[in-house]
Amino acid sequence: MKHSFYSYLTVLVIGFLFSCGTAKKIEALKPAPSYSNEVVYDKQTSYLNLPVEVAVADLQNQTNKFLNGLIYDDEKIEDDNLMMRIWKEAPIQITESAGKLNMVLPLKIWVKVRYGIDKFGVSLYDTKEINLNGNIKLSSLVAFNNWKLSTKTQIGSIDWVQSPSVSIAGKDIPITYLINPAIGLFKGKLGKMVDESIEKSVDLKPYVLNALDQISKPVQVNNDYHVWFAMQPLELYTNKAIVANKKISIVMGMKAYLETAVNSKPTLSFDKNKLLLLAADKLPDDFGVSVASIVTYEAAAGLMKQNFVGKPFQSGSRSVTITDVALWGKDGKMIVALDMTGSVTGKFYLAGIPSYDTAKQEVYFDQLDFVLDSKSKLLSLGDWFAHGLIAKKIKENCRYSIKDQLLQGEATLKNYLNNSQPTKGVRVNGKVNQLTPGKINLTPNAIVTMITANGKVSISVDGMQ
Repeated sequence: MKHSFYSYLTVLVIGFLFSCGTAKKIEALKPAPSYSNEVVYDKQTSYLNLPVEVAVADLQNQTNKFLNGLIYDDEKIEDDNLMMRIWKEAPIQITESAGKLNMVLPLKIWVKVRYGIDKFGVSLYDTKEINLNGNIKLSSLVAFNNWKLSTKTQIGSIDWVQSPSVSIAGKDIPITYLINPAIGLFKGKLGKMVDESIEKSVDLKPYVLNALDQISKPVQVNNDYHVWFAMQPLELYTNKAIVANKKISIVMGMKAYLETAVNSKPTLSFDKNKLLLLAADKLPDDFGVSVASIVTYEAAAGLMKQNFVGKPFQSGSRSVTITDVALWGKDGKMIVALDMTGSVTGKFYLAGIPSYDTAKQEVYFDQLDFVLDSKSKLLSLGDWFAHGLIAKKIKENCRYSIKDQLLQGEATLKNYLNNSQPTKGVRVNGKVNQLTPGKINLTPNAIVTMITANGKVSISVDGMQ
């Protein structure tokens, strides 16, 4: 009996000692994933350069449509001894130099000349019809007002194919002294006619508004994670028109809302009837847009594993090793699930607010701590784990790099800003100075980091397609 008691006591002691050396297994309750149904928006006010270009060749084509046929008709001969009709004989030629438009207008002129004497109450007159050909030269300064090109045309010289003259008694008598005053009267009217034709031919409003309407439609930039981008033009600013390099460039700037949305189309919409066109001495060009960087929970967990897997975390005689990592969202916080072996074995959970470390280009979790159930079970082990060095080291390693995502986002943006053509007649060019990660959003499918891109952007519109 006594022997049996000692045998039982020995087994009990050995069992107790054995149980003290065995790892404590934690069976914490898993926090269920939950996500807000609200759509994630990131709206910014930006200024973009909006140069509108009209090729001089296109202006020439349009002007020829409006300035055609009979352009001058003087039917009275009594006032200046001339009747005159002038036609545009061939297409007007328009070039540019020294910031001006230079034009050559080929003319066909029919003149009825009355010549003779009126003396002592006796009138002896005869008439003769003359057909003339000549090229009249014009020069125009260009401005931009109320969506239209505005020109101020001055008339230069006339190069006659043949000097105006009449044949009397077999002799050619120059009549330039009669023709030139009449042409001088016509010159003033011709300049106005050219200005009116150019104003009618170049109305940029429909071209610009249609282009903005096209590029303002929401675009799904990532199909897998339902990321959308939209633009809402608010105001246009105009400065001046520049004539150079065979084109007329209208220097404009645009104020617009730019918005990135996740899981739903953006709320922005463009009403071209409400767009304001304002004059400005200096055009702002501060451009900023948010680009969505997408990282799946699985990919983020894989990056985080590089900080954990196979790496022991020690404090004195105690040590744990993380064998697996999983991530998901719950009520705006990131849940970090860690499988662990060693002095503590099992799975426990931390929760923190995802934030961005600018210096290290990493996402970390602010206010990271064990969820309540995990913490209560860890506290049952003692303060050595719940508040000790091992827990601190584990928390410090709960982060992952998004450097590759930043580089990818920058490359995507640069590609879009390299003469891309979102719609016919519209080209986008620019440069990015820096990318700055901002708000981090947890969606059911992925972790979305809004990256703000700052730089300079121009949207050019070919005005006469």
